[in-house]
Amino acid sequence: MIRVLIAEDHLMVRAGIRALLEKPGDIHVLGEASNGQEAIELVERLAPDVLIMDVMMPRLNGIQAAEHIRKLNLATRILLLSMYSDGGLIYQAMQSGVKGYVLKSSVSDELLQAVRTVAGGNTYLSDQVSAIMVGNAVHPHPSGQDHDPLSNLSPREKEILQLIAEEHTSGEIARLLFISEKTVEKHRASLMEKLNVRNLAGLVRFAVKYRLVDPDS
Repeated sequence: MIRVLIAEDHLMVRAGIRALLEKPGDIHVLGEASNGQEAIELVERLAPDVLIMDVMMPRLNGIQAAEHIRKLNLATRILLLSMYSDGGLIYQAMQSGVKGYVLKSSVSDELLQAVRTVAGGNTYLSDQVSAIMVGNAVHPHPSGQDHDPLSNLSPREKEILQLIAEEHTSGEIARLLFISEKTVEKHRASLMEKLNVRNLAGLVRFAVKYRLVDPDS
């Protein structure tokens, strides 16, 4: 039996994924999370074989959550679901240590195949994602910050940048992260300097451009 955790912020989508997974009989859903932070906490507590996680979630997106989970050194393998197939996002996902990347447009029996593949210790990529990865290998992007500006940010800075883009105030961010407002302000100033932006609007535009938050939300 493959033990699975679902992390997705839309209740109806979670319900649909759960119904699909539990129908064959060889997959058991241990629980559900509605944001990235909840996903980390549930993985640490339940240690599922596979975490199925949406890329775009509040609090911590799927890639940030994957980075945190990787540091826990658990056997849980992460399978990301995404509406987006742009190369930059896929690159970030693979760098975070995920074992699978499936496009939501093709979620059906493919998700079952992906879960079984990832649970077996192998990597699973949707065909379109695999083609992009091959294309990047043939025509690689420049390395370093020009390719992935997020690589210059610490995990805490990325977390705060996402919360800023989700319109949380400094006080709200401080309470969520158990830090002082002064520390939040220091991080915000550091973000502006590193990303070469002058104001909060610039930080939000950056977060949307590099898919830290859903551009449609």
